[in-house]
Formats: sequence, structure tokens, C-alpha cells
Amino acid sequence: MARLNDDKIINLQISKKDFEEIYLNGNQGSLFLSPTVKGKLITTIVVAVILLVLFYFKDDLSKEKFGILYFVSFLFLLCAVYLSLAINKVSKWKKEVVKYLKTLENTDIYQIQFNAKVFKVNLNDNKETSLWTEFTAAEISDKFIGLEGKFNYMFPKKSMPEADFELLKEAVQKNVLK
Repeated sequence: MARLNDDKIINLQISKKDFEEIYLNGNQGSLFLSPTVKGKLITTIVVAVILLVLFYFKDDLSKEKFGILYFVSFLFLLCAVYLSLAINKVSKWKKEVVKYLKTLENTDIYQIQFNAKVFKVNLNDNKETSLWTEFTAAEISDKFIGLEGKFNYMFPKKSMPEADFELLKEAVQKNVLK
């Protein structure tokens, strides 16, 4: 780490694998088993089973109770729509992550520069600058630091020396998680 005019500079050593471990952790990239989709899938399956049972016994339903079949059919349709929206959301997210990970394969420069007011990221001379106040959320874990705002970032702990990770962690806690 170098210091210039009170700016702190952290040079990241990029390994695509370090980013994949965090982005695609567990089933996050799975279209049907990701945390976003899993509950909706289970609900849709349960409603589908109930609907199948009702269809099987539809001849035994009285005219007054036939509305239950329509109601469960409506619930199934609603669940299927929510499930498809969730799958679409995960699919789009995964495509964006894969695209981003491909840009990391040919990275020569990945640098974070910050001071008390400004946070800058330089990725192969594509520079993005944010004020700390523009970040709306942050996540700090023992594996990464994530920032959300005008730009969203995730910096794996493995991509930087321990001292730089602690420095970035302190800056995020001070400026975003106040």
C-alpha cells in the first residue's frame, strides 16, 4: 500500500477463482436451488400437488366446492409466475457475474484508492469514482467486503494483503456503516 496526499491505495492481486468462490458460493448461481428461487419452487410444487389431487377427485366435489379447484388453479398460476420471475432474476444476475468474471481474466490493473471523502476503483484504466455518501449499503465478512451504491463492488480478502483488508474494512465501517 502506498500513500499519496492522504489517499490510501490498495492494489488487488486478481484471481478469478477468489471472486467465483464468493459470487457463486453455495447454490447462488443455480436457477432452481438458489436462495432467491428455492422457496418459490417448493411452494409451486406443493400447490401443483394439491391441484393434481383436486383434479383427481374433481368428480367427488360438489357444485359448491368446485370453486376450490378454480382458486387452487389461480394460486398455481400465481406461484408459477413468481417462480418464473425469480428464475429470470437469477439468470440475469448470473449472466452479469459471468461477464464481470471474464473481464477479470485479462486484468492488469485493479486498484482501490480512497480518502475521507472519495472512493475510486481503477480496473484496467476504467476509473469509477464515488463519494462515500453515495454508498447505500455495505457488507463486511471474513471473506470479502461488499459495497452497494452508484457502483457495486465486492473485494475478496484473498486479493489483498491482510493489512490492506483491515484498512479497507475500517474505512467502510467509518464511512458507510456509521
